[in-house]
Amino acid sequence: MTTKHEFFVDMTCEGCSGAVTRVLNKLGGVQFEIDLPNKKVFIESDKDTDVLLETLKKTGKAANYVGPK
Repeated sequence: MTTKHEFFVDMTCEGCSGAVTRVLNKLGGVQFEIDLPNKKVFIESDKDTDVLLETLKKTGKAANYVGPK
């Protein structure tokens, strides 16, 4: 079962959101939307939140798990 999760990612520009898009597409099995002005990423996936958070951290940006959406 997929769950929707909310993450904070310290994104400041389109390049940052592009990096998030790249790492999540590479991970696969996720649907996501990026809210750049509010620095939030909403991910729908059956993957563990730790896996999702570590994937987001690969962008080099500070990332935190906010909670289920």
